[in-house]
Amino acid sequence: MRRTAPPRPARAAFVICLAAAVLTACAGGDTAAPHAPSGLTAQAGSATSVHVMWETPADADGVTGYQVFQSGSLVRELPADKTMVDVTGLSPQTSYAFTVRARDAAGNRSPLSTRAQVTTPAAKAEDHRAPTAPPATTGRAESPRTVRLAWEAATDDAGVTAYDVYQGGVRIHTAGPSDGTTTLTGLQPGTAYSFTVRARDGADNSSPDGPAVAVTTPADPGQGPATAPGAFTATIAPGAVELGWTAPDTGRPTSEYQLYVNDRPVTVIQFGAGAVPRGRASYRLTASEPAGTAWTLKLRARLPDGNWGAFSEERRITLTG
Repeated sequence: MRRTAPPRPARAAFVICLAAAVLTACAGGDTAAPHAPSGLTAQAGSATSVHVMWETPADADGVTGYQVFQSGSLVRELPADKTMVDVTGLSPQTSYAFTVRARDAAGNRSPLSTRAQVTTPAAKAEDHRAPTAPPATTGRAESPRTVRLAWEAATDDAGVTAYDVYQGGVRIHTAGPSDGTTTLTGLQPGTAYSFTVRARDGADNSSPDGPAVAVTTPADPGQGPATAPGAFTATIAPGAVELGWTAPDTGRPTSEYQLYVNDRPVTVIQFGAGAVPRGRASYRLTASEPAGTAWTLKLRARLPDGNWGAFSEERRITLTG
């Protein structure tokens, strides 16, 4: 008698699912494209370069990179943490159009942004003299992620073509030659920043830094944890002041703090490998000043991106003998 093998539905279903996964991922895949980048600007930095900048899309878009197009041709690909680029090798007195689109980890690409048009200035032959530094700079926080800067005009024998804003020695923004103010977006809440401005001419000569301006953005509980050390205490002890605080939640252990006494930085507190506090931290500050000396104390943490966070609450003490 001939025997027939019984059907194997479970395996058949598994094979079908595997085959379908190639086309539809069985359980469904990410097919939603990110939103198009907004706020695109293009500013000629010199006769042969243009600074292109845009705003970060919503976090929910899961953006992993950007593509920059010049007159429809791809000229740059950038990671998600870069929202600006200098396009070089251009021609003087020439009009250019730029667009940007975002991509996510699944390979989905956003629509193109609105177009930004710019014309490069005329080249200046044999110009080796840099502009003067902007003589004054002011700044204020307008929101937890926005700062407004203003500066006085620089001078140049051939004319200033752009103003570059630097933060921590890195250029983060370029403004036009007639601009004396700009708004910086995409900053971190509760973070201390230091900005400088340099002038640039058509031959790409840059001035020295203008005066630095310090701005601290306010904390925003709705946009992530505060960066200020919490529950800061200052207790008088013989010949010293005992400090205590709770480390801020910055995403990783905080090993460095800057201590201010009477609104002046006096020391940087550093915790070595294996001694970095994850919760409550403490430090003993030697005090040799005479009895009756009044101190106000506060401190701030070094964040993972290298910036200083927001200050702790301020404590006032009077030293004893």
